[in-house]
This record gives sequence, structure tokens and C-alpha cells, in this order.
Amino acid sequence: MSNNKLRIILQSMRLPFLLLTPVCVFLGFATAVSSGAEINTAVFLLALTGALSAHISVNTFNEYLDFRSGLDLVTQKTPFSGGSGALPDNPHAANAVLIVAITTLVVTTLIGLYFIYLRGLAIFPLGLLGIAIILLYTGWINRHPFLCLLAPGLGFGPLMVTGTHFALTGHYSWQAFIVSLVPLFLVSNLLLLNQYPDIDADKSVGRRHFPIAFGTGISNWIYAGFISLSYLIILLAVATGLLPKLSLISLLTIMAAVPTLIGVFKYAENVPKLVPYLGLNVAATLLTPTLLWVSLLVG
Repeated sequence: MSNNKLRIILQSMRLPFLLLTPVCVFLGFATAVSSGAEINTAVFLLALTGALSAHISVNTFNEYLDFRSGLDLVTQKTPFSGGSGALPDNPHAANAVLIVAITTLVVTTLIGLYFIYLRGLAIFPLGLLGIAIILLYTGWINRHPFLCLLAPGLGFGPLMVTGTHFALTGHYSWQAFIVSLVPLFLVSNLLLLNQYPDIDADKSVGRRHFPIAFGTGISNWIYAGFISLSYLIILLAVATGLLPKLSLISLLTIMAAVPTLIGVFKYAENVPKLVPYLGLNVAATLLTPTLLWVSLLVG
């Protein structure tokens, strides 16, 4: 493989966005440690590999399918939306990107099958739903507003966090499920706001995600509701003893979330002015679960 093709493949993987995966996997790791489980390092690394492969797969499928539909040619690119731009500039690499998407999906599937062998069929529904999201997200889920709104958060929240916890412990826990709701709402919000710059382009290829179907006005209120729920869950979990008091440090990210909320209501229709707030939203999405898993390990 040439260096140029490798560069295109890495660009299509959206490497900076992959940081979200270890953040969510470590949250599941932290709940497993908190439960008193003895952690097998090899099992943890395998779970992390499966999660990263899944994320790479959905990213590269998205890049390939958006290139084939022509969407990449009409999007207004920002650092957080519009695709990587790798394939429109290098169409000869499209098949290589598709091969990466399929290969990483196979890797994820094989790791999932191993965990079924190791832990039993109770983990099977999580794996099946995760594979369905990978395969259907770009071509089908994006045409159904409520599914598109919740699928990203479901993948990185309950599926990834509780899946990691189960892989490490062999059982589910209420703590793992409750904390998984935090990335559910934050990651759903992340994808929701990142769809704003692409509304016209997405509409032109038949997509019908939430901002297209209901407009940015209602989407802003969905964002406000989801961000409020993510912090409310943390407060209630600490108040009921499900999380240690140290977990309140994760509320510090309100300092990024509140300006984002104000900026979204003010600049939803003005992409250049909206972009800095998309960056703040990424910071809140990454730092909140990070502070949560740190508090669980330390507290």
C-alpha cells in the first residue's frame, strides 16, 4: 500500500474523533473496578480494540457512502462536520476505505463472538444492536429523525459502557447503566449539533435527521433538555449513593456547556459563528465522562 493511500485511509478513519471511544470504554472499566471485580488486562484491551474497531468501521462506512452518494461534494466542511474530504480529492482510494470498514466490522464481530464464548449469551443483544447501528447508520438511520438522534448516544453510552462492564465482570450493574446515560445524552447532542452545518446538503441526498425534520429551533431545545438530563443524572446518582461525592467534579464541564447552549440559540443559522461552540460541545462531551471515570477510580 502506498503512503498516499495509507494517509487517505487514516484521514477517513477520522482519528481525532476516535478519542471518544477510550473515554467511554474507561467509564465501563471504572464501574467494573468500582464493583470490586478483578480486572483481566488482556480482556480489557480486547474490549477496547473491539470498541475502536466499531468506531473506525462506522466512520469509514460513513465516508465511503457519503462519497458514493455525492454528499461529500456539497457539504460545507467544518472541523466537526461535513466529512474528512479525503475521498472527493482521492476517489481511487474509495475501495480501500470500504475494505477497512468491512475489515474492522469483522474484527468487532469476532471479538464480540469471543465475549459470548467467555461470558455467555447475555452480551449478545448489545453486540447485535451495535452491529446494526454500524451497518444502518449512514444509509437508513439518518432518514429517521428520532433513531438518528438517539443512535449515536446509544452506541457510545449503554452499548459501549455497559458492554465493557459486562465483558470485564460477566454481569450487568445499575451503576454501569446509570452512568452510561451520561454519554448517551452527551454524544447524541454532539451529533445533533454537528448536523446543523450540513442541513441543506443532507436534505439534498434524502437524509431526514432531527434538524431537517423539525428545524434548529426545536433541535436547540432538545439540546438543552439532553444537556440538562446528563448533569441531572450525575446529581441524582451522587445523591442516592450510586456515585461517590467526588463525581460532582464532572459538573465542572457546565462551564463549557452553558456557553455552548447560549451560542447554539444565538447562532444556529450562522455556521461560521457556530463553529467555536461546536468545539466547546466536543470538550464537554469528552471531559464529563472522563471526570466521571476518574472520580470512580479515585473515589
